[in-house]
Parts: sequence; structure tokens; C-alpha cells
Amino acid sequence: MKKKARFFRSIQFKILIIFILLLLSTIEIIGAYFVHRLEQQNIESFETQVQLPSYVATPLATNLAQNTTGSGRKIRTLIKEYSSPQISEMKVVDSQGKIVATKSANNSELIGRRTTNTEVKRVLYSGRKFTKILHDDRDGSYYVAITPMINSNGDSNTVVGAVYIRADMDQIYKNINDIVSTFFIASLVAGLMGAIISIVVARAITRPISEMKQQAFHMAEGDYFGQVRIYSQDELGQLAQAVNNLSIKVEEERENSDAERNRLDSVLRQMTDGVLATDRHGKITIINETACDLLNVEAQETQNQSLIEILALTEQVKFDDLLANQTERILEIRSGNDPENLILQADFSLIKRSTGFVTGLVCVLHDVTEQQKIDRDRRQFVSNVSHELRTPLTSLRSYEEALSDGAMDDPKLSKQFLHVIQEETERMIRMISSLLSLSRLDQGTAKISVELVNFNELFSYILDRFDMMIQKDQEKQLADSGVQPKRYQIKRLLTHRDLWVEIDPDKITQAIDNILNNALKYSPDGGTITCRLVYTQNNVILSIADQGLGIPRKDLKRIFDRFYRVDKARSRKQGGTGLGLSIAKEVVEAQGGHIWVNSTENRGSTFYILLPYNPAETGGEWDDETAE
Repeated sequence: MKKKARFFRSIQFKILIIFILLLLSTIEIIGAYFVHRLEQQNIESFETQVQLPSYVATPLATNLAQNTTGSGRKIRTLIKEYSSPQISEMKVVDSQGKIVATKSANNSELIGRRTTNTEVKRVLYSGRKFTKILHDDRDGSYYVAITPMINSNGDSNTVVGAVYIRADMDQIYKNINDIVSTFFIASLVAGLMGAIISIVVARAITRPISEMKQQAFHMAEGDYFGQVRIYSQDELGQLAQAVNNLSIKVEEERENSDAERNRLDSVLRQMTDGVLATDRHGKITIINETACDLLNVEAQETQNQSLIEILALTEQVKFDDLLANQTERILEIRSGNDPENLILQADFSLIKRSTGFVTGLVCVLHDVTEQQKIDRDRRQFVSNVSHELRTPLTSLRSYEEALSDGAMDDPKLSKQFLHVIQEETERMIRMISSLLSLSRLDQGTAKISVELVNFNELFSYILDRFDMMIQKDQEKQLADSGVQPKRYQIKRLLTHRDLWVEIDPDKITQAIDNILNNALKYSPDGGTITCRLVYTQNNVILSIADQGLGIPRKDLKRIFDRFYRVDKARSRKQGGTGLGLSIAKEVVEAQGGHIWVNSTENRGSTFYILLPYNPAETGGEWDDETAE
């Protein structure tokens, strides 16, 4: 937030105060020196004016040395004739301290008396001149000078008296005060002009600075398009140019940074792997959509949350452990309403600066659920194949040993044993043939011979064949055991229209055979197997429904898996290999179709096969009546 500086805290005010104080200090120092020198010069000039000239001092000294009556008269004459407007009082004292003459007529009674002035006595005694400026409230300022009169007689200098002079200095100090007043007024005028000049100078300095400050505020808010006005080519102008260049550079860097960020965001969005990045403390700073989908979280919810908590590793590891050891980990994540959990492989990598300082961690999540499922199915497949082959091989070995041990000598028993060996051998051949068929379909090497087939006739042919097989099996079972076999009924609900479909008739026949065989195996005595054939604008759909035990809901998703059986003991007793529905699914999907099942436990199952179909230009209407 921009905060405007107060005027009294601004640089402009500081420059103004400093300039004025500097100016006033300079004026005061110069003024004090000027007044002091002026006072000294005036006093020196005044002292020169009030000193006795030689033409007066010499006769005075001569007459004082003679000390006669005539000499006293001459001294008084000299004093009266000597005129100086500055001298207000003048006295001549001989060497004995007697007043010989005075300039003022009012003080004529003092003549002949001894002076009481101690300074005059000290001058007479020492022979040294005495001067002093005195200030009095009543008399004002005055100057006092006591000059010794020395008579040169041969080589000796004798003090023969002294002259006391008092001069009024009020006019001198009045002149000095007038000059000081004039200087003070001139100082005020100079200070005022200096203030105005300092304001102009301060404004000239602070205005570019203020504009650069405003530009800095705009840059802090993300606006880099403004430019600072350059008023001169001095240091401030160079600084303004530097600010403008900085603004351009920052805008370019921001655009490059935004472009890199958008590129990074695009890469992260398009990645099929989940990516999470953290700071030094393990808080999430970046997460892509794939990671959110895999972890079933929202991006907003993960910001500043711990990576350990998001990955549910709290009880297994600490974040410092991940920084020390970036070993990959396998995670199991519950995915929404899907009962099967996602299996993720988490790879970790450190984020380092050029100095080697670790600033965070990157976690890449790979969905290995399908890979794990394939590995599990492969292991299950090997286990199932081994088990399925071991059972008939064990039976073959047992019957072969029995025949070798003497059962061969019993014609009836040997015939029965050989029949079992034949059935087990055929069972293994059928299973191996089914596995080979699935392998070719998986590898895409299975040969699909597509023909334009009347699907209505093909389906009817398959059902006719099963009717004959059911009848023969029932007759054979009745003849062999004398027991009434199970009775089945195949009910047909087929359209009367010829449905010409491009398919491989042998492969489709194999798929339908597998479904019908299962329906026959699991249908109860007297059960009905309902077969329907209908068509839509783009598809033909056949369905085979039985009245058997049905399939539990939990098993519906795996019913087409290889070797998967709902009731393994019952399925093995029925002689199945667990591969029929897998083959049917692969065959149908290899020809662009789709197969699925609907089932209710204890109420039977219905298998559907959908195949692509292009209707002929002419044909009969669909009929829902039974074709006998």
C-alpha cells in the first residue's frame, strides 16, 4: 500500500532546512567577523583621533619638566588651544600627582589639587600608558586614556607627568549598531531569498525522485509500462534512465517468467503422471491435475499441506527421511467409489539451488495399478494352468499305474480306465487349444476371415445343432445308465429379417457355443434357455438367457477373466476350463463387437453379444414372434 510521506519528513523539507541553516550559519559567521573587525577598526581610528599630537605632547613634556609658574600657564594655554570634538574631558598631572591644567572651565577649581585616580598614579609610577573603554548606564560608553609624559634628557627618560583623556564613544557605537542593523536586515533578506532558492533547488532534486518513487510503486503493483521523465543528464537523469531500463527489463523478465510458468503448467497438465512439489518444510507448493485425480483431492485443499499427509505416509516415514533417502515407494490409494484401490509408484527427487542448498522435494506418481494387475493375473494364470494341467495328469498317472499293476487283465475295468484316460486327454487338448487361441488373439496373430453372413441363419443353425446335441446326449445317457436325464428347452425369439453382417462365422460360432454350453451346464432340470436376436439401426444384438444359479454381483466384473470361476468346485465337476467366456470376449471384441452380462443370483444370467451392422436397402419388418 502506498503511503505518502509527510512534508516535514520529506527530503524536500530536509534539503530546505539544511540549505537555510547553512546559509544562515555562513551569514552569521561572516557577520560576526565583519562586526568584530568593524568595531576594532572604529576603536583604532577613534584612539588615533584622541591621541595627543607630537606638537602638543612635546611642549607639554618640556613645560612639565621645568615645573615653573610660567610653565603651568603655558600648559593650560596649550590645553585650551588643543581642540578635538571627541574629547569630553582632559587633565594634565605633574610627576607629583598634582593637576596642572584641565580643558573644561568647570573643573578649574581642581587645578593644584592632587589627583585621586589610582590609574593615573599607576601610570606615573610605571611609565606605561593606560587605555580602557567603559560603559555606564548614566554616562553611556566612553574611552579613557592616560598617557605618561616623558622628558628625554640625555640618555635617561624621566616621567614628568601624565595626560588624562576621556572621550565619548556613543556615536561610534551608534554607528556600529546602525551597521549591524543594516547587516541583520540584509541577512533576513538573504535568508528569505535563500529559502526561495532552496525550495526551487529542493524541488528540482526531489521531483525526479518522487516520480521514480511513483514508478517503483507501480512496478510493485505489476504495472511496468510507465516511464520516468528525464529532466537533465546529471546523476538524477542517469538514475531516471536506469529506472526506465529496469522497468523494461523487469517487464521482459516477467513476461518470460509467465511464459515459462504457462509452459510448465501446460506440461504438468498434459502429463499422464502425477507431479507434486514441496518447499523445504514439506508443504505442497505445486500439484497437477493428474495428481489430484490420482489422490482424489482438490488442488486448493492441498496448498501448504504436508506431502506426508497427502500421501498417507505419516505412520511410515517423516519428511526429513525422504530428504535423506529418495527411495521409491508403492502407495495404495482408495479411488472414490471404486472398490479396487489404486496402486501408485512414488518417485522422489530433491530440488537444489546452484549452491547445493536443498529447497524442496519433487514427487512423481505413476499409476501402476494395471501393471500390478497384469503381474497378479500372470501369476494367477501360471498357477491356474499348472493346477488345471496337474489334475488330469495326476488322473492319467493314477489310471496308468492301475493298468500297469494288473487292471489291464480285467477287460471291463481296463475299458473303463482307458475311457477316463481318453476324457482327461481330450480335456487337456481342449484347454491347450483354448490357451493357444487366446494367445493368438492377445498377440493379434489370430486370423480373422471376414465374410458377409446372414446372421439370422447362422444363429438358427447353431441353435439347431444344439437341439440335436441335447437330444443325442439325453438318449445316450438314458441308454447307458437307464436314468432319466435333465431336460432342456431352447426358446427362440428371432427376427424374420435377413441380417447380413460382416463377421468370421467360425469365431462367432465358437463364442456362441461357449455361452450356450455354459447355459446348458448350469440350467436346472426342465429349464428354458431363451435366445433372442434383434437389430437396431447400426447393430445386431443377440442374447442367451438361462434359469441357472446366476452370478453374484461381486463376481460380475471378473466373469470374463481367464480361469475365473464363481464356484470352482462345481465348475470343475462340470468339466469346464474357465476359458470359454474369455475366448468369447476376445473373439467378439476382435470383430468390433461388445459382450456383457446381466445376472441376478438364483434367478439366472443373460449374456449379450452386440455386433456392428449396416442395414440392407430392403428387408422385412422386425417380428417379435417365436420362430419354431
